[in-house]
Amino acid sequence: MGKLEGKVAFITGAARGQGRSHALRLAQEGADIIAVDVTDQVATVPYDTARPGDMEQTIEQVEALDRRIIASEVDVRDLAGLQKAAADGFAALGRIDIVLANAGISTMAPTIEMDEQTWQTMIDINLTGVWKTVRAAVPFVVEGGRGGSVVLTSSLAAITVNENIAHYSAAKHGLIGLMRVLAKELGPQNIRVNTVHPTTVATDMILNDATYKLFRPDLDNPTRADFEEAAIEMNRLPVAMVEPIDISHAVLYLVSDDGRYVTGTTHVVDAGGRL
Repeated sequence: MGKLEGKVAFITGAARGQGRSHALRLAQEGADIIAVDVTDQVATVPYDTARPGDMEQTIEQVEALDRRIIASEVDVRDLAGLQKAAADGFAALGRIDIVLANAGISTMAPTIEMDEQTWQTMIDINLTGVWKTVRAAVPFVVEGGRGGSVVLTSSLAAITVNENIAHYSAAKHGLIGLMRVLAKELGPQNIRVNTVHPTTVATDMILNDATYKLFRPDLDNPTRADFEEAAIEMNRLPVAMVEPIDISHAVLYLVSDDGRYVTGTTHVVDAGGRL
């Protein structure tokens, strides 16, 4: 029997990247999945966001594990849409025990040159969208009366400082405060709340030309190899990036009984990048 047998996880950003990895890892441990993502390009984002067909791959891979999955195309900026996705998933699967507020974007600009839309879109998705996810899904965890777990995807950028991502850092710092308040508020219902803080993760959000240029401004057309040469200098362990599954293993610990007394914490997976 898996560590999450009979439980249901609500996951945003589930069409690909870390979200898909989390869905699969939790499904491997017996969880059914309520998956949320969008397929329209997010304005201001310089790389391709999730595309039609991505969620279908997540669905196929979860079902191949003999687990149920209910998928919805909803933007985390849409509270009513998230509430409907949570309600529909709850009606179909009978419960929600785990909420992973994972959806997020990455953009770069010098702080005093950044345009308003770039700032606002970041805050709306990476901070307010997390609150909306919690607001939509966590009431169903409370209603179940069995306790549960919430994990908010923050970042190493909430712990260390880098240029050109003030809006991203502000959002990810904000998630720590949100998490701590929620941990106090939901503790009496035996609902644990934590943040997870990855370093650079090998997903489409990182593996794109805009990120390569951020890390290698000394080059006109940096490649992935050029990026990795710079990124590896950030970490104490000899790796440029971690893999999505590394974050999924951390999430599994936080949402399973292995972490049953862990709440209100900032769980870092950074290859020593903060040292």
